[in-house]
Amino acid sequence: MPLARNVLGGPLETCSLAPRTGFFRTGRCDTAPEDAGAHVVCARVTREFLDFSRRRGNDLETPGPGFPGLRPGDRWCLCAARWLEALAAGCAPPVLLSATHERALEVIALDDLIAHAADAN
Repeated sequence: MPLARNVLGGPLETCSLAPRTGFFRTGRCDTAPEDAGAHVVCARVTREFLDFSRRRGNDLETPGPGFPGLRPGDRWCLCAARWLEALAAGCAPPVLLSATHERALEVIALDDLIAHAADAN
């Protein structure tokens, strides 16, 4: 498997090990063809985003089998399309560019990701 790259062209960094995130639950926003949702955006979820996601039919707070449930401030690999929907709704969570897979650029403009960068925070 080739080295995964982030949206800035560097090596893809870990998003979160607690809770363990990613399509493969490795802690990184790695992806593969079977990841139809493209869970590639490493975001620090906010209350506003969690509420938005619940309204869209995806409750990210309630624990389930193999899923601890998220709280504001947790880092999580989000679907690129859902992050873009949140952007359009005015509630996109901050993004960690160094841990966001370059595949996100197939859906989201780099300028939008940079405008919501949390890496310096």
